[in-house]
Amino acid sequence: MKYKDYYDTLGVPRDADLDQIKKAYRKLARTHHPDMSKAPDAEARFKEAAEAYATLKDPTKRAAYDELGHPQPGAEFSPPPQWQHDFSTGGQSFEDIDLADLLAAMGQGRRGAGRTTMPMKGRDFETSITIPLADARQGTTVKLTLKDGAGARELEVTIPPGVRQDQKLRLRGKGGPGQHGAPDGDIYLHISLAPHPIFRPDGLDLYFDLALTPWEAALGGGVEVPTLDGPVLLTIPAGTRSGRKLRLRGRGLLAGQSDIYALVHIDVPATLSAAERALFLELARISHFNPRATTPKENPT
Repeated sequence: MKYKDYYDTLGVPRDADLDQIKKAYRKLARTHHPDMSKAPDAEARFKEAAEAYATLKDPTKRAAYDELGHPQPGAEFSPPPQWQHDFSTGGQSFEDIDLADLLAAMGQGRRGAGRTTMPMKGRDFETSITIPLADARQGTTVKLTLKDGAGARELEVTIPPGVRQDQKLRLRGKGGPGQHGAPDGDIYLHISLAPHPIFRPDGLDLYFDLALTPWEAALGGGVEVPTLDGPVLLTIPAGTRSGRKLRLRGRGLLAGQSDIYALVHIDVPATLSAAERALFLELARISHFNPRATTPKENPT
C-alpha cells in the first residue's frame, strides 16, 4: 500500500483544525474543478483534494490516518498490526486495498471481537440564501432544499428579526442523522441581503441619500423620508450642510437597537423660472455668505 500525505495535498499543517481544512479544500476545489480549470491535471488534482478532505474532516478517519505516522508520499508501508483485528474490509487483505478505501472503512466502525460500533455525528451541511431587507428586519420563514445521499428533502427554517449581511445561522440537529447514538449534524445557513433601491446596510444600520433644496437646508423644517416600515417625518435642523448625517433612531435592521442614517446632499434646480431667477439674484445681492471665505489661499510664487 502506498502512503498519501493528505495534509500536504490540502496545504495545511498536521495540527490544522476543521475550519482550516474546510477552507483549504474549498479553495482547491474551486481552483481545480474541471468546469473551472482547463489544466490537463485539473480533474486528478480535484479528486486528490476531495479524497484528502473526506478523510481529514472525519474525526474517526483522521485519527486512524494519523496513526500511520508520516512516511514519505508514495512510499510502501503496512498499516499498524492492530488494524487487521479492529477493522474489517470485507475479506480483502490490506495489501490489495487502496489507502482511501481502507480509511473509508473507518466510517463503518470497529467491528473486532468484544468491541462496539463507534458513534458518529451526523453530517453537517452548508447552504446560502438571499433575503430582502424587509424580511431581515421583520424576520421570515424560508424553505430549504437539501440534497444528500438519501435524496432531497425540504426544510422550513425561521429567520429571526435583525439578521445582517454575511451572518451565519447554525441550525442544530437539522443536518444528517447521527449513527449509533451520536447527535445529528447541523446546518450552517449563510445569509445575504438583496440589494435595495434606497437603503445600503452597514452591519445592522441602514444608510440612504437625502436630497434637500437650498431653502430646506437653510431654513430647516420637516421632510417625509422612507423607512422599511413606511414613510416618517424627519426634522431638518436649520443650517444643515451637505454631507451631514441625520439619524432616525431605532429604524435599522434590528428594531429599537439600530438606526437609519440620511446622508444629506443639497440639490439645485436644473432650470429656473423668471421669478426663481429674480429671487436668487436678489439673494446673491443682499447675502454676505461666502462658503470659500475660510479656504486657504496659495502663496504667490
